[in-house]
Amino acid sequence: MRGVRLTRRGVGAVVLGVLLVAVGLWWRYPGVVGMGVALVALAAVGVLSVLSRARVAPRRTVRPRTVPRLGTCTGVVELTGTGKRFPVVFDAVDLVAGNPVPVGIPVLRPGQTVEVEYPIPTHARGLLPVGPLTLSRRGLAGLAVARTVLGDVVRVRVVPRVLPVRGLPGGVRRGHVGADERVERGGTDLVGLREYVPGDDLRRLHWATSARTGTLMVREDADPARPHLAVLLDDDARGYPDPARFEDAVEVAASLVTVAVAEGHPVRLLTSSGGVDVEVAAGSVDASAVLAVLAEMAVGSSGASPVPIRDLDVVAVVCGSASDLSALTLEASRASVGVVLAVDEAAGISASGGVLVLRAPDAESLLSAWGTAVSR
Repeated sequence: MRGVRLTRRGVGAVVLGVLLVAVGLWWRYPGVVGMGVALVALAAVGVLSVLSRARVAPRRTVRPRTVPRLGTCTGVVELTGTGKRFPVVFDAVDLVAGNPVPVGIPVLRPGQTVEVEYPIPTHARGLLPVGPLTLSRRGLAGLAVARTVLGDVVRVRVVPRVLPVRGLPGGVRRGHVGADERVERGGTDLVGLREYVPGDDLRRLHWATSARTGTLMVREDADPARPHLAVLLDDDARGYPDPARFEDAVEVAASLVTVAVAEGHPVRLLTSSGGVDVEVAAGSVDASAVLAVLAEMAVGSSGASPVPIRDLDVVAVVCGSASDLSALTLEASRASVGVVLAVDEAAGISASGGVLVLRAPDAESLLSAWGTAVSR
């Protein structure tokens, strides 16, 4: 899309020129009339100077398309001069979430290619619309401008930061699903089947599948060193008097999920309102699906989302300083290891009903407390 219009200077020149012509004709001053006509003519020449399309091939890219909050995201404008006579001067402005971001473009000479990089702000999580990019070419004396809009709008997903954190404690698999005892040397949660290999323990044969398929199948149970992690994020707006603290809570949840997935644990992310329930199977090494969900998460209303029984090995409840700690602590107490991580200026470590309660003013401090008190 392309448009040509007068700038403020050009409009001023036309208005002044018309007034001078009117005054000169009224008072019969030919010199004043001539000055007015000259100003109007100059504005017209300014418009004519940008009516011809500049021989330039523009291209804009944005990379990367997924970036952690406060991470580096860069827009790149590439201009190639295809003309043969005159250099061209451009101004460029890109829109990022509706806010203009100026792009400095050097003088483009015929046959030359210039590439300009500019930073894309990533201070807020979510899907960040970038574009369209507007190229402006000023005419004679800056009286007119021709604008070309590159209509492509790209979306950059800004995910929460993943901060360094130690992993989960081992040996906290629950015995049978729903039982209270911990298992140090074995688990009974079925995670898969495989064909029998000579030497396998016959007690681990899965008879129902073996009878159905005609092939001896051996059950594979959960590794007791790979407990389930359930992260329950309180997304009730009333729990965060300072909205910025919700960002810390989201980053704590993202960091715990990421390290658990990297270590091969089965992971479940839930919100207290029940709006989010995402699972990552054991053995997966990619937490991008969870990070994508967290990227677009916002505070909402109150609710209650219980953690499923099969995920009650390690439960980490992440909340704000004004969250309903009694209800959240009660939910965490159902697990073999229950921990409440509260983003709270009143830092400290305490216990309530067998649940460890960690308080710290920011995500980094809270994760450090987790590594000291929970992980090993």
